[in-house]
This record gives sequence, structure tokens and C-alpha cells, in this order.
Amino acid sequence: MKLTLLDRWVVRQRVGMLCVLMLGLSFALCARAESVTSVSHAPWDQLLHAHVVDTPDGRSTSVDYAGMLAERVKLSAYLQSLALVKKDTFASLSQPAQLAFLINAYNAWTVELVLTAYPDLTSIKDLGSFFRSPWSRSFIPLLEETLSLDNIEHDLIRGDNGYQEPRIHFAVNCASIGCPALRAEAYDETRLESQLEDQTRRFLQDPSRNRPGADGLEVSSIFKWYREDFQQGWLGYSRLEDFFIHYSDAVGLTAVQVQALRSGRLKIRFVGYDWALNQSVKESVSESVSESINP
Repeated sequence: MKLTLLDRWVVRQRVGMLCVLMLGLSFALCARAESVTSVSHAPWDQLLHAHVVDTPDGRSTSVDYAGMLAERVKLSAYLQSLALVKKDTFASLSQPAQLAFLINAYNAWTVELVLTAYPDLTSIKDLGSFFRSPWSRSFIPLLEETLSLDNIEHDLIRGDNGYQEPRIHFAVNCASIGCPALRAEAYDETRLESQLEDQTRRFLQDPSRNRPGADGLEVSSIFKWYREDFQQGWLGYSRLEDFFIHYSDAVGLTAVQVQALRSGRLKIRFVGYDWALNQSVKESVSESVSESINP
């Protein structure tokens, strides 16, 4: 029986998610068998250095998912090492170490999720369904629980504003072009402040996401979805406008525009979000050529 395109798509979705669930189960079983008192992010750092490249304009990055797929064993070993960290061990870490751990875990598991279906997807949203997004799927063995990407970001990182750090929104990566860049190195507790600051400025300096416009300041939808995080007292700021005034040089605001933003005369407008997969240009071109040769 010949399968239709829809049939093949459904099969790929089911096989991909089965792989994710099996991987999560195997990690959970290993985590019950042993634990660690510390974790090294060096393997993740090496994978990022090898397979994350700057975009042509230098303002963001793209991912060589084919390269990541070739080293999936190394990625799996790293994810398993994260699964071995117990709650009490995590609680004993400094706040920068905890935050670096959670950001690295989120980003690494996002890449792993993409790899379950790669190259047969054009967006991470393809891994969701009508009833559930890919971010709400519980398949990640972490801190003695089975979590979703949403749990890591919204409960552990953002929950109760525990870390009081809105710049995490420029560090966690959703495998999409519209997202802030996946950093080409692992986050490290000793350099976390400088890494977050660099990520923030790099994202704000990208005019395809944030720019002064003729009738207002046009910014990424991230600031619409998570506006409250930028208004909860970071550096004493209680308005989203204050955040952009703080980074006025990165956004490219003139002194006149800064004053207009401060007084409310310069309105903030939110631009659309590109959910296309953040794969490297080389990969995209190669796949297009392959499809044209083998339709």
C-alpha cells in the first residue's frame, strides 16, 4: 500500500515522539541508579563550538543540525549527566550555577527534540499537535522529575521571579529564526553575567527584530509575551520602556527618541515572529538541492 504525504507525516511524528519518550525513560532509569555531586557542561560546550555558526550578518546564529545528529551519542551522554543531578545537589549550587545549569539543559534538550525528527521538519512547531505544543510535552528527566521545556523555562527559571533575571529570554533558544541566538558556547557560572549581557545586546542590535520605526519602537514579540518579566524591578525598572532606555545605544535610539519613550510619546509596537527552524544556510541549500534531484 502506498502511503500518502499525510500518512508519512503522521508516521514521522509518532516515531519521533516515541524516540523522545524512550530516551527520557532510559535517562530516568539511569538517574535512579546513581547520582552526581556536580556536572560538567564541557561536552555541550564542545558541541556548540562545533555546530553553531554566525549568520551572514553576524547578528544571530544558526545550527548545523546534521552535525549535531552525527554527534548525537555525545549529546545523549551530556543529557544523561544532567539527569543524574539530584534536587539537593542543585539546591546547593550558587544562583549563577543553577541558572547556567537550567539554561544549558533547556537549550540542549531543545536540540535533542529537533533531532528526533530532523531533517523532516521545517519548524519546531511541527513536533506539536492541535492539542499540545512541543514545549508542553513531559519527556525530560531532570531534578528527579519528568519535565517539559515549559516546566524548565516557566517554572524553574521564571517561576516566582526567583532569579530576578529578565535577560534569560535572550539565552534560552526555541530552535527558531525569530529566537535570540543559540550561543556558540555553554553558559558558565563564572561568566554568566557577561554572557547574558552580550546575548541581550546582540539581540537588541538586530534591526530585523528590534528597531526604531517611523511611528514607534518596533520590537520582538518576546517583549509582548513576557512583558511582566521586564517590569519586576530588574535594576529598579518597573516599565518595559525603562528597559529599552537602559539599552538605548543597542537599540539605536536617538536622544530625542529616548525622551519620547520616557514620556510615553514613542509607542512600543511588536513585530511578527519567525518560527522557521534555525538551521544553517548550508544545510538548507543542501536539502533543497537534494529535493530537486530526488523529488
